[in-house]
Amino acid sequence: MGSGGSLGVALFYWVLAGAVSYSPWSFPQRSSGVLRVRGDSSWSQPRVPPFSQSSPWAWVDVSQLQAAVPLHPVAVQCQEAQMVVRVHRDLFGTGRLVKAADLSLGSASCLPVAQSAAEGTVTFRAGLHECGSTLQVTPDSLIYRTSLSYKPSPANLLIVRTSAAVVPIECHYPRRGNVSISAVQPTWAPFYSTLAGEEELIFSLRLMNDDWSSERLSNGFQLGERLHLQADVAAGSHVPLRLFVDDCVATLSPESSPSPRYALIDLSGCLVDGRSDDTTSAFLSPRPRQETLQFMVDAFRFAGDNGNLIYITCHLKVSPADQAPNPWTKACSFNKASSLWAPVEGTGDICSCCETNNCPLHGGSSQRVNPAARWPGRRARRDTSSKQGGPSSTAEAEVSIGPLLILDSAQGPWSSSEGLAPAGKTTPDAGEGFPVLAEVAMFIAAILLSLTALGLFLVCRKCGCPVVSL
Repeated sequence: MGSGGSLGVALFYWVLAGAVSYSPWSFPQRSSGVLRVRGDSSWSQPRVPPFSQSSPWAWVDVSQLQAAVPLHPVAVQCQEAQMVVRVHRDLFGTGRLVKAADLSLGSASCLPVAQSAAEGTVTFRAGLHECGSTLQVTPDSLIYRTSLSYKPSPANLLIVRTSAAVVPIECHYPRRGNVSISAVQPTWAPFYSTLAGEEELIFSLRLMNDDWSSERLSNGFQLGERLHLQADVAAGSHVPLRLFVDDCVATLSPESSPSPRYALIDLSGCLVDGRSDDTTSAFLSPRPRQETLQFMVDAFRFAGDNGNLIYITCHLKVSPADQAPNPWTKACSFNKASSLWAPVEGTGDICSCCETNNCPLHGGSSQRVNPAARWPGRRARRDTSSKQGGPSSTAEAEVSIGPLLILDSAQGPWSSSEGLAPAGKTTPDAGEGFPVLAEVAMFIAAILLSLTALGLFLVCRKCGCPVVSL
């Protein structure tokens, strides 16, 4: 084969090699605004090696800050009995330092305990149960949740130059294994303390995936989507119990008392949000287990609120599983097809009071009381007294979830698997796919041009055209 033929073959193999080595689907990696890091002895960093689930770890979402990577201005250390949060005052990565007095931790608005002018940082230290943090118990972990809040004070009476922000923070402590820094000391427990431990009830409220198979990792929704909520109680060696949701309220802050407040469930188990014409909110029937109650709520946000964040606080209670549901312990949804209230279990007459708004509360009273004022704490409380025909034995607790981010459809696309929580994911920017399509088009054009040149070369060689050798 002549030099011209060698050149053509070389050109063909060069194009073929480029096609094999080039992958048009190699999307550029983007940094996430969510940090999932160890919390035992090191501060959170943008990238960390895989860690053992036997040690505590922190989860921080800085996506609201739109901070420039690798700044990551919020670092969390999960210690044995407290969490330490270190905040860089260049909170938004713009070079403008925020005021330390404008930063607070948790719903109790705890202030920083230390400030470093040289490093431009402030430090918070709070016990796991302090500053209004909340606890969620899962089969594998104890999850303590709080949030860092930035509320800018106005530069004058008319304007502010930075946006308010809320940074969700979680500390995860595995329930299996020893997460203490100290060695486990052998001990013994007297018989009466063992019995007390068996009677303890653990309540939880979780946001679930659409198929209810696992806990949802994202707190972001668009209007028109549904919130899948699941309430549980861990009864341990207790007698079989049935769980009920006494009431649920939505607010703009973790505290369930301030205005505005919107009742989702009221009147000792009536899902009143489903009574509205434009909703499909309802309890799921049948239950998966007696100690579990699932319900769906159409996503919403408060009118006139620009923060798009809501919190949901529910009052949970249990009754013996062998006790028939009654007007004090019920789970009722409004069926629009029949225009009637229907219970998850029990006879339909226990829901009749949902329509008349005069359901009796525990103790025989039918007057509505403030659910947030009844049980401000989250620990279970046992009431063994029987009052005027009410349930003979109940245990109750307040549980909360949030913040939930609710967006209008006009504010951009939102995937239910993305947003505030899932590590390693970000919301795609508009037009992100166009550069990739342009690269694919250029690659195809290069192949066609090379094949055309090779065809011309072979035609000229066959016809005796002069060929320039390199």
